[in-house]
Amino acid sequence: MGPEHVAYGMRSSYGLPYVTEDLVIAWERELAAPSNHELTALAGVLWCSPGELLGRPRTLREHRIARGLAPEDVARVVGHDVPAYLRMEENDDWQGTDRQSAALADALALTLPDFITVTGRETKLADLLRSAVTTRWQAYVRPIGRMVPLDRRLLEVSLQELHQVYQGQMTATLSWGGGNGEAGAAGREFMDRIVERFWTTVQGNGA
Repeated sequence: MGPEHVAYGMRSSYGLPYVTEDLVIAWERELAAPSNHELTALAGVLWCSPGELLGRPRTLREHRIARGLAPEDVARVVGHDVPAYLRMEENDDWQGTDRQSAALADALALTLPDFITVTGRETKLADLLRSAVTTRWQAYVRPIGRMVPLDRRLLEVSLQELHQVYQGQMTATLSWGGGNGEAGAAGREFMDRIVERFWTTVQGNGA
């Protein structure tokens, strides 16, 4: 189906007269994101589930849709009123107690990495990890452990390994004759993906 066919199906079968070929193309190119109602209609036209259109869910809204849950379902489980919960989805800003966060993780079947992302803790985790690999990693076991509920020994081994990999990579870049620019580029690439590297290291060490 071309974008024009998809747009026509959404207009004629789902009562969305404003959906045009250009809007569908914008969705395909990730220049715009469909609303909940538009995503449901789009999935209907394409004969698939809304979750199949999302790929790997990242946001609170995407995880809910991937599980096939309505906003009312999640709001009830976590103990928020529906308008408040929807504002959190729209702003991608989860606000909940530890008990509500645990209920959210259970309702959406979140993995630990997904839970950290959805609850808005990924940026702080990245900052702590960057400090851990550039200074003394031992000083960051406790603050990272408070954020990420992992076995302490597993966390220590993973942080030590991440630190060694980063320091080794920077040393190797300089010893190969790379200037500050090359070393800086290698360091930035490592830091940009540090949370992903952390979870891969944790998994490799037996999580």
